[in-house]
Amino acid sequence: MPRLASQATDFPQWYLDVIEQAGLAEHADVKGCIILKPYGCALWEAIQKDLDQRIKKLGVQNAYFPLFIPESVIAKEKEHIEGFAPQCAVVTHGGGKELNEKLYVRPTSETIIYTTFARWVRSYRDLPLKINQWANIVRWEMRTRAFLRTLEFLWQEGHTCHATKDDADAMVRAALDMYAAHDREFLAFPVMKGKKPDHEKFAGALYTLTTEALAKDGKAIQAGTSHNLGQGFSEAYDVSFLDAEGKKQRPWMTSWGLSWRIIGTVIVVHGDEKGLRLPPTLAPIQAVIVPIYKTDGEETAVLEECHTLEKNLAGSIRVTVDDREEKSPGFKFNEWEVKGVPVRIELGPKDLEKKQAMLARRDTGAKEAMPMDQLTVTAMQKLLEDIQQTLLSQAEDFMRSHTHTVETRDQFTKIIDGDGGFVWAPWDGSIETAEHIKDETKATIRLLPEEEMSVQGKPDPFSGKPATTMALYAKAY
Repeated sequence: MPRLASQATDFPQWYLDVIEQAGLAEHADVKGCIILKPYGCALWEAIQKDLDQRIKKLGVQNAYFPLFIPESVIAKEKEHIEGFAPQCAVVTHGGGKELNEKLYVRPTSETIIYTTFARWVRSYRDLPLKINQWANIVRWEMRTRAFLRTLEFLWQEGHTCHATKDDADAMVRAALDMYAAHDREFLAFPVMKGKKPDHEKFAGALYTLTTEALAKDGKAIQAGTSHNLGQGFSEAYDVSFLDAEGKKQRPWMTSWGLSWRIIGTVIVVHGDEKGLRLPPTLAPIQAVIVPIYKTDGEETAVLEECHTLEKNLAGSIRVTVDDREEKSPGFKFNEWEVKGVPVRIELGPKDLEKKQAMLARRDTGAKEAMPMDQLTVTAMQKLLEDIQQTLLSQAEDFMRSHTHTVETRDQFTKIIDGDGGFVWAPWDGSIETAEHIKDETKATIRLLPEEEMSVQGKPDPFSGKPATTMALYAKAY
């Protein structure tokens, strides 16, 4: 296999090399789009399965809405359409004729879904209304990178309708906590949680909450977002209900989403110089058995033992035997390391004599011999659980060591221009200062703290004005 670019010296190329050599995706004929290959699709399917169960536990039901949105519908919420207009793809012709009305290819589905909610909601008894859809989205991005930013991508988007602001607030928080739990428990990485500053919130929203992960190159990557849309969309799309007293009310809307960007997040959070490192919960293959032999006589005995082991583990462990004759053991080792398989089991003639197998962990690179009679389902499950926890601990340690608090401009720029990471700094609350910092350092405000952090007597390190809050800065994807 070709060698990966060095993660330490060329992180962007390393990222692209991993996607190619791990067989996750490839470029499509349409510039800015990718083809999701079977191994990459298996990752998305696993993420979808876990997240879908969590979504349903919140009382949310799946539905599906049209890909095309009439211009008259999408234009009803002015702030929303203005926010998305530069990214919209528009259909003007169909069936060989110019359309009477332009159709927007959905950049997100608030508008088409809330037009539907206007028909579905009549009484307070219809609330809360909680809908999710798994869909594809089109946003005409100028700079694209596989999984992180593409013209078309896959995601889930939740949309809910509530009688009160308190109920909507609770839904927004529940969705955000769900994403954070999915990231931690299933994908084995921590995230920062908080509120986006108003100038970074979702177009048309009252406020936006976000989860932010930290890549190994010190850049932030937005994982999932959750928005309280207030009553603006209810007003724009004439959604109303009669309360218990028979009075007409406008419901409060929320929306929240997570895309296949999360696959890119897994790559940049867990990956190392050898390629992917997949959490066992996510890995399509949790253990690969690699036979090692030189002669035909050795081959028969080794392969028989490999397939017996596979049979014993299958059903409880996602395991496969790599018995390709045309590939050397070294080639196989390298390929499965790039693919991030958590455990490699090596079995050769000497191992048969000693009644053992060699186990190599992808998370730490450690190798150890294990007696065959101890290589049970229970032992493998325990090992996979330990790998899952180790990956989480490593990601937590990295985030902890790359999260800083500063008070001066020099401290800020030294970190941002150096190893990067998250930087807490006093902020005067103005868009002008945030834009100035972005222009000067390329760092943006990722979120504001969930719990109050004192800024009494502290100036903004860039404007010199009194700070109104702490803000978390980072360079970002």
